[in-house]
Amino acid sequence: MSATAVIVAVWTYMTTGSFWEAFAWTIATLLVLQVGYFVLVVRLIFRRAHDIVPSQDPVDAFPPLHRDGVQL
Repeated sequence: MSATAVIVAVWTYMTTGSFWEAFAWTIATLLVLQVGYFVLVVRLIFRRAHDIVPSQDPVDAFPPLHRDGVQL
């Protein structure tokens, strides 16, 4: 995100020659990136919550350390 902001700032300043226009484009870029990141994280959370199906059995059939193949 930082590298993208720097690239946009330098590129816009070299293109327009205006510090304020480069600043505005950099802020707009940071806002778009942050909103996109937030949307993706919320999507991952809701997808994960949607995939979990509550079972009728109150006891978990798989202990936590055996779900990913790790055995201690």
